Amino acid sequence: MSALTWAVAAVVTDDAGRVLLCQQGRGARRYALPGGRLRPAEDPVRAALRDIRAETGWDIELIDLVGIYHLSVPPGEAAAGRAGPLPDVLVHVFRARTAGVGPASDPPPGCRLSWHSADALPEVVTPLTRIAVTDATAGRSGVLRDVPCGPGTVASAPLPAARPAEDGRPARSLHP
Repeated sequence: MSALTWAVAAVVTDDAGRVLLCQQGRGARRYALPGGRLRPAEDPVRAALRDIRAETGWDIELIDLVGIYHLSVPPGEAAAGRAGPLPDVLVHVFRARTAGVGPASDPPPGCRLSWHSADALPEVVTPLTRIAVTDATAGRSGVLRDVPCGPGTVASAPLPAARPAEDGRPARSLHP
């Protein structure tokens, strides 16, 4: 395993059940779930609330943890223009809903937000986005998945097998 980065993302839905996606402003302009990296000594729940508001302008309510997804680049593959291997990323993906009828603030430039039906996502999404939306809308919780990523990864590849949580039970809700 290469260097490890911790991140958060959320499958944010509105009252109509649509999923909020961000079209990335660089490179292939794929669609992705909103989220970001954890700061030092920050827990995943606080990071998700902070990053999603900063990226989208929306206040959200976290419902539960869909799962933890390990994104890795196969050995020997590297991103164009980057020396050395890409870091492996562990992403805590939450199920969330919007809090309020509209964004609390304007999102910063760099991400074009749009709402999509969970069963009709755009063709070009990140591998994590397609897998996490499928898991979230199927009602799964406590999922552990390895998600291959990298230059040759196809966004519509079949879902890798999910591993149950270590104790075999789904993750508990974040709210009592």
